[in-house]
Amino acid sequence: MLQKTFIKGSFVEYSIVRYFIMAEEKQGQGTNPPQEQPNEPLPRDYNQLLGTNNPTKTSWPELVGVTAEEAEKKIKEEMGGAEIQVVPPGYFVTADFKPKRVRLYVDESNKVTRAPGIG
Repeated sequence: MLQKTFIKGSFVEYSIVRYFIMAEEKQGQGTNPPQEQPNEPLPRDYNQLLGTNNPTKTSWPELVGVTAEEAEKKIKEEMGGAEIQVVPPGYFVTADFKPKRVRLYVDESNKVTRAPGIG
């Protein structure tokens, strides 16, 4: 009967019939309850998220008001390999996260206006 339906009917009809046959077969097998997975807490800061080989310092609020050059020098002393981006007023930045990047938002006189941070 199943083959007649497939030959005379459409593929959709065959698929529906096959679905019900498979459902009946599954009912006889019983269901296995889903395995409970352990709930691990979400990371609370960058160091937990990125691992222990990353810098402990993630922002430099003490650099607000200094020049971009001074801020860059201080950040590179504390975080070797940092990629510094100076962002002039009115410029747009991407929303991606890079653990080695530190953005310095500066004003017209090239002084840092926001606390620099990784990302």
